Formats: sequence, structure tokens, C-alpha cells
Amino acid sequence: MNISKESIDALNAVITLTVDKVDYEKKVDDVLKDYRKKVNMPGFRPGKVPAGVVKKMYGKAVLAEEVNKLVSENLHQYITENELDLLGEPLPSEKQQLVDFDVSDSFEFIFDLALSPEIDLKLTKREKLPFYSVEITEEMVKDQADALAGRYGTSEKVEEVEEKAMVKGNLNQLDEEGNIVEGGIFAEDAVISLNIIKDEDEKKKLMGAKVGEAVVFNPSVAFPNETEISYILKVSKEEAEEAKGNFKFTITEITTFQNAEINQELFDKAFGEGLIKSEEEFYARVKEDLAGNMAMETEYRFSVDAKEKLMGKVKVDFPEAFLKRWLVATNRDNDKFDAANIDNEMPAMLDDLKWQLIKNHLIKSNDIQIEEADILGYAKKSARIQFMQYGLSNVPEEHLENYAKEMIQKEEQRRQMAEGAVNEKVMAFVKGAVKIEEKEISREDFNKLFEKN
Repeated sequence: MNISKESIDALNAVITLTVDKVDYEKKVDDVLKDYRKKVNMPGFRPGKVPAGVVKKMYGKAVLAEEVNKLVSENLHQYITENELDLLGEPLPSEKQQLVDFDVSDSFEFIFDLALSPEIDLKLTKREKLPFYSVEITEEMVKDQADALAGRYGTSEKVEEVEEKAMVKGNLNQLDEEGNIVEGGIFAEDAVISLNIIKDEDEKKKLMGAKVGEAVVFNPSVAFPNETEISYILKVSKEEAEEAKGNFKFTITEITTFQNAEINQELFDKAFGEGLIKSEEEFYARVKEDLAGNMAMETEYRFSVDAKEKLMGKVKVDFPEAFLKRWLVATNRDNDKFDAANIDNEMPAMLDDLKWQLIKNHLIKSNDIQIEEADILGYAKKSARIQFMQYGLSNVPEEHLENYAKEMIQKEEQRRQMAEGAVNEKVMAFVKGAVKIEEKEISREDFNKLFEKN
């Protein structure tokens, strides 16, 4: 087989493969001989169908299949042996002529290639990047402690409507004279949360009311959202839009949510039995966990700033025409990448591709290695974050490890964990290669940094 490569420019090339009869003849003959042993045809005993008949029936299909296999195998081998760094996959050239297996025994296949651009990037201590340290204030500690107390709080029945009460009762529609409308809207066991009442005057009508009392108020004023009104009145949105007047609300039950008391019971639930033994230790642990959470956020902020810095240092030209063809060809079932939308998607895709090339350059040029322990470590970190989102901050290390091991047994999750581990290693390298300017910052100002991105 003859294979040649022609460079169109620095980013585009063409590979031409010529397949001659000598390349495929024996393979095709061997396959047809095997077919002859297996084919069943009326009038012939098994294995005795004439070779000419088998060739006439299956020869063209076998020839096409074997030639395509040869082309695929040799194209891949050529790319590997010549260490061609490609973007996407080879595409059949737009100059490719129709291959006719009936009229020739020599076939030419032409493929377009997109070559990965060279990245020129060197990091030195002359480069500066900020690394933020968020001040953990007493107010932040108190808010987090209150949040923990709320997580383990309980709903309790009370006799009087308070600011954050949940009130249950029966709703009757009233006419303009204040009488119950016969056949009007009636909602039994309707539930109203004072937190979502928008109108303060309507809220005041309910404040202080007791179980057994009736309060007259206007839901269409209290809840200007038809979805909320239809839920409370237990009617359709269309009916809720028409319910503009007053209703009588006869209260049958009042509940309010009470935060858990800051005591040993809360310490044990939040952090594990016996691990925290006093309020002083409790607040210290809350502060420690806050610092840990903020450390993850500041690391993420560093990665955002580092990416922006490195993207700005590197100028990359891409073979955009090829990449558009490739995206359309490989995403035929995705409307986002069809011919009509591809131009809108390209800028974001090229940014992602540029960042991937920068990371690959840093990994290769600095021999950054990812071990199995790195993937498992990142999976454990991800598992810990998941558990913390569910309020489980005291998961034993053994359980975390087992959960992480299960995660990386699944192909897609393993790929995600490996990618996360790679990103961490790359950012650790960047942090060591540039000059870090440490900056203490308030939580409020730190949050504002993300508003700019």
C-alpha cells in the first residue's frame, strides 16, 4: 500500500492511500473461502457451493469491507508512527472521488487532517497571579452555626401566628358584603407560609391570630403569583386569576420551625457522637470547616485567574474550516452543531480547545504525571463535598474511601475524576512556577470577583 502526506499549510494536511490488488487479494480470497464453507444454497450440499457462485454473491461486499479495514488500519498506523498530533479525526476529503469496486482493482482514498498548533508558553516568576485568603469573621461563624442549628431543627405546633409560621386552615370565598359565596371556592386544609406573603398589610392581618380564629384577607393581593394562589386555593391558574376578592381563613393549626438548641445533642448530630464536647469546641469546628470550604473556593478562584492569564499569553490559530466540518459530521443528531448553528458554537468551542492545548503543553513539557492515587484522592474529595451538601460532615474516612472507589469503577465518573485530578496537578504546577501575590479579602468582596466573570 502506498501512503503519502501533503502539507497544505501549518494546520492542514492531506493523506492519500492507494490500495492495490496485491494488498487485499489474499484477504478477500480467505474470507470468501470461509463463506463457502458456511453458506447454504438450495441444490448444493453444505460447503460445496461453487467458488464462482459465492464470489458473485458476496465478492463485492467482502472486497469493500476488506479494503475499508485496510484503509482504516493503515491510516491509524501511519498517524501513530509519524506522531501526528491531530485535532479531531481524519475526514474523507471533499476531493474524494466515488470508489467503484466494479471497474478497478486499485483504489485511492484521500483524507483531510487538522494538525494541532504549536503552543509557545513558558512560565517564570516574572508572571504574577493573585491568591486570595478570605477572612473568616465572627458573623460568618455565627451564620454557619445558625444554619447547622436550622438543619437539625424541628417543626412545632404553636397557638399564635408568628413571623415565619406555617398556617393551616379552611378558606371560604366571600362576596363584597363579606358573606360566604354559595358554590364559591372552598379550600379545606389550605396551607399558607408567611414567608412567601408579598404584601405586608395582608401579612399583618394574619400576625398574632390564634387557632380557631377566622381572618379575612385577600389572596390575590397577598400572593401576586397565580401559581402560588392556585396552590393555596386548590384551583386552576385560570380560576386563580378570577379570584380577586376576600376570603375567610379559619385557622386549624399553626406550626413554626425551631432551630435546634446549641447543645450536646446538636454537636453529636452534626459532627459525630462525642467528638465535640462544648460550645467553644463547636464554634471552633464551625470556623475550621468554614476555612476548609473557603480554601476550596479560593483554589477555584485561582484556577479561574490562572486560566485567564495563560489564555491571554498564548495566541493560537485553528483550522476552523476543518473543525466546523468535523463537528457537523460527528454530531449529526445534535442540532446545536448542525450547519445552521455551528458558527454560533465555534467561539466557545475554540476557547475550550485552546485551554485543552495549553494544559496538554504544560503536562507534556513538565512531565506532569497522574497516578491512580491522584484519581482516587480527587474522587474522595468530590465524595466529601457531596456528603457535606447533604449535611453529612462527619463521614468516616473508610466510608469515603469505599464510596470513592465505587465512583471510579464507572467509566464516565472515572473520566471526570481523572480530569479533575489533572486540573489540580496543572494548577499546582502553575502556582509553583509563577509569583503568587497573597491577598486577604472579605467574603463580600470575594463574591464580587465572580460577578465580573
